[in-house]
Amino acid sequence: MQIEGRAPIFAFPAAAPGPRMIAYSLLDLSPIPEGASAADAFRHTLDLAQHAEAWGYKRYWLAEHHNMSGIASAATSVVIGHVAGGTRTIRVGAGGIMLPNHSPLVIAEQFGTLESLYPGRIDLGLGRAPGTDMLTARALRRDLATAADQFPQDVIELQIYFDDPEPNQRIRAVPGAGLKVPLWILGSSLFGAQLAAHLGLPFAFASHFAPDALIQAIAIYRERFQPSQQLDQPYVVAAANVIAADSDAEGRRLFTSLQQSFVRLRRGTPGQLPPPIDDIDAFAAPQERAGADHSLVYSFVGARATVKTGLENFLALTQADELMVTGHIYDHQARLHSFEIAADVLRALVKS
Repeated sequence: MQIEGRAPIFAFPAAAPGPRMIAYSLLDLSPIPEGASAADAFRHTLDLAQHAEAWGYKRYWLAEHHNMSGIASAATSVVIGHVAGGTRTIRVGAGGIMLPNHSPLVIAEQFGTLESLYPGRIDLGLGRAPGTDMLTARALRRDLATAADQFPQDVIELQIYFDDPEPNQRIRAVPGAGLKVPLWILGSSLFGAQLAAHLGLPFAFASHFAPDALIQAIAIYRERFQPSQQLDQPYVVAAANVIAADSDAEGRRLFTSLQQSFVRLRRGTPGQLPPPIDDIDAFAAPQERAGADHSLVYSFVGARATVKTGLENFLALTQADELMVTGHIYDHQARLHSFEIAADVLRALVKS
């Protein structure tokens, strides 16, 4: 990808003919723009989900974060219910639930409830990070010393709750038991790839903000995959930011909202999603810009043709089975337009 005024920060191979991508989906954090409220964010999330359903996105995932004034999806299962209740066919789920923050039984009951209300449409993606800072993680009242280490056992416990109960099983998820809500392992390192392979679960990599281990993690997952009751062959989802507009210049300007957010996060001063600016270099020092560029390397920014080339090459690089696109854009109408362009591009790639 070429960043204006800089050398390419990642060298993509030439696109392979016939990309393997068979579906495209959308990740949303219910961002809260500056001057807006969480209520505004939820209205925009539902509106985007309804449009995404019409545009052919396969699933609409929401992510758990806490104590972040720019993200409204902290009570993730509640927001999933809001979206599922306002749509008809699109799969809705968590991308993901940060399981160390929760009792597996509580999550089984929450997602058993969602599956009972919206049968056949609920996904449960699981991560082991806290989705927040350490002080807030302590406020969530899980044992920080062991919670992350317990992640594999917690995933297996969830599987048991969603499976058909044994005759003498004393603890059951009600609702949840027997519903077999599909589980996904989310990751940004090799750990998640190995766990997903061992358990025979689909694997989604957070390459939209943590690109470094993407290719190695996918390779390990595919090499070590063991078939399970849920999945008989490996299934990879790769995530990327898409900021599409009617021109490259407008796309780059819209992208500055996400760039500012990353720089502010690294400064320890996160906030609501800022409006775009004309010159990101006037906001960020060179080392800050370099750090943001590295984290956001899998970001495809610009007009339709530019985004198409970037997504084609990303799919050739990853050979992903599914692409999960996301994009923090300050203006809601511009955000809708970006995801509509992305859907048009991806439909064309699927047919090619």
